[in-house]
Parts: sequence; structure tokens; C-alpha cells
Amino acid sequence: MRLSEFIINDIKPLNNSSKISDLQLLFNQLTYSHIPVKDENDTYLGSFSETDAHCFESNKLLSEYTYALEDFYVRDTTIWLDVLEAFAKNSANIMPVLDTRNVYLGYYELNDVISLFNETPFFFEAGGILVIEKGLLDYSFSEISQIVESNNGKLLGAFVSKIKNDVVQITLKIGNSSLNDIIQTFRRYSYNIVSGHEEDSYNESLKERSDYLRKYLNI
Repeated sequence: MRLSEFIINDIKPLNNSSKISDLQLLFNQLTYSHIPVKDENDTYLGSFSETDAHCFESNKLLSEYTYALEDFYVRDTTIWLDVLEAFAKNSANIMPVLDTRNVYLGYYELNDVISLFNETPFFFEAGGILVIEKGLLDYSFSEISQIVESNNGKLLGAFVSKIKNDVVQITLKIGNSSLNDIIQTFRRYSYNIVSGHEEDSYNESLKERSDYLRKYLNI
């Protein structure tokens, strides 16, 4: 299914000759973070945020506050992952959509785009989630794939979920295998295991031995 099929036109862009009170009324009626604005030639100018709108004087025109317009949008050909990134970068739950000629076509809602993400195998296929980390210059996805597949696992998805202090954190979705053997192999390759959503028998074993030693020393 093409993402462009999710373009909505329920809310038309306001004209920059409209009053601020019209903008504020829309925000009071809707749950959108932004409202798109066009000029007299139907050219998309940008979007006002709800936060800014309630700070404006209601009797003035939108054209008097064009400096506050946020100029973000996507194309009708933009893939869903880039659309999702645009939502995140602009802290928005509505995303204006333009064609290649910059004609305003409508907008996407954040929930619709997220629903597409939820339909990917990363979410709906059975498997375990494993979060690993290693030095930014030391990891490679080819090595990660080889470790998973050498333990008869299937890599359903992987992405860099965090980078801090030259350490990269990678989230994996792994199917068709228990995580325990994969976790031990990652440790042998000097990856730190941040979390695994299956029982990590190595850590459990260490804990049991530690508890046993503590009891022995207390006798």
C-alpha cells in the first residue's frame, strides 16, 4: 500500500489573510500540533504551532506573524520511514504533503504512519528483542548479522537506537532462535548486552553462583 493513500484533506490550510482568532479556534477544536497556511495563490507557506498561536493577538492577521511559520513538509513520494523521521524532527502530529511542483495535497496524521510501522515484521513476527552496544568505530552490521545467523537466528530488524560518548547502542529483533546462545556469542565478540527480552541464562547462572557463595561464606 502506498503511503500517499493516507493523505487527508479534512482540514484545509488557512489563508494568511485570516485572523489569528480563526487559527486559535481551530486549535481549540482539534488535537493537531500545527495548522498549515497558504497565501492568496494557494501556495503553501508553512505551519503555525499551537504553542505560538495562543501567544498571538487574536484580532491580528496571520500575515503579521509569518516569521513564526515553521516550513516543514514531505513529498507525496517520500517513503514512510522518512515521513516518520520528519514527524519526530518537527515535534508534530500533522505533516503537510506537497507534490513535486510544491502544490499542497493534504496532510498525514502521525497515528496513520505509526500504524504502518506496527505492520512491519519487526513488530508482528514472533521473536526476541536484544539490545547490544559497542564502540562507535568497532561495530559492524555485517558482523552482527553473522553472529545472529551463525546461531540459526533470523534477523527481522536492526537499528541504531542510541549513540553517546562514542558508544553505539543497537536494537535487534531476532526470530527462529533462543537468545541465550546469541547473547553468549555477542559477549565473545566484545559486545555489551544492554537487555534481552528472553531469559539470559548466563546472568542467571552468575547470580545463582553468587548467592550460593554468599550463603557458604555465612555458614
